[in-house]
Amino acid sequence: MALTRKFLKAMGIDEEKIEQIIEAHTETVTALKEERDALKADAEALPEVKKELDKLKKAADANSNDPYKEQYESLKAEYEKYKADVAAKAETDTKTRLYRELAKKAGISEKRLDAILKVTNLADMKLDKDGAALVDADKLEAAIKTEWADFITTESEHGAKTSNPPENNSGKTDLGKLSMEDYIAARKKKS
Repeated sequence: MALTRKFLKAMGIDEEKIEQIIEAHTETVTALKEERDALKADAEALPEVKKELDKLKKAADANSNDPYKEQYESLKAEYEKYKADVAAKAETDTKTRLYRELAKKAGISEKRLDAILKVTNLADMKLDKDGAALVDADKLEAAIKTEWADFITTESEHGAKTSNPPENNSGKTDLGKLSMEDYIAARKKKS
């Protein structure tokens, strides 16, 4: 069924609307024809492109210096290096975290941990097969205690030192009930 003026008049559409509909339909059909022509031109060129591709494949097979293969090998090497770098960084981060925990356990001051980690050679340390702990952690902790003994903090509790302890008046007077004059007089007596 074609979209014609006669068909649209039979549907009872106004003359102005018919013109608008025909105009929009014409634009759509024109665009589709242009797309069809472009695809037809591409389809006609396809056999030539296929012949050229076959020639290039034969030339690539004959030539062992394939540039794409070299590019592939280069990218593959870069990727392998990247993977190794990421794995090494993850291992170093794990060793750092575990060594930090050992140092804290040994009593090293929290303020000194970063300075100690900067000068510690983590490359010599090894992780266990699970990667969850350092090998010979007990020996490392003993080494931390001897090498970094100056940074180990000890905490002890003791009472406050007062050079002038408060006066014990055995409950005879209540300072809250003294007048200002009595308080000043008591202070003068004391000194």
